[in-house]
Amino acid sequence: MGTGRELSKTVATFIVHKIMLDEVGLQHICATPECFFQAASILANMVIALTEQPSTRLLKHVICCYLRLTDDPRACTALQTHLPEALRNGTFSNCLRDDPAARHFLQQLLDKLASPAGAPHQA
Repeated sequence: MGTGRELSKTVATFIVHKIMLDEVGLQHICATPECFFQAASILANMVIALTEQPSTRLLKHVICCYLRLTDDPRACTALQTHLPEALRNGTFSNCLRDDPAARHFLQQLLDKLASPAGAPHQA
């Protein structure tokens, strides 16, 4: 996911997101702190790379992966302190300007991380 050209990164991230959409896939990634932090580290490195070479399509898939991770209470708690600052501080405002769905997913992510882990979230 973290290496290759934009298209291969996008496809790999899309596939990981689809795996995470399955409850077994999410449970596997969140089964141990090591596995979760490995996935979170790769996503964070992708965010850093996206600050230098923005890609709306890839960023949208990265955001969706983070959003899905918040469905696990332990992962949500960890992301409250480990989400890359670039996703919180408006760094990608221009990149997401023309993609209302991606902006919505990012806002959902930030809203979920702003509330206590395990608390019900509005869609």
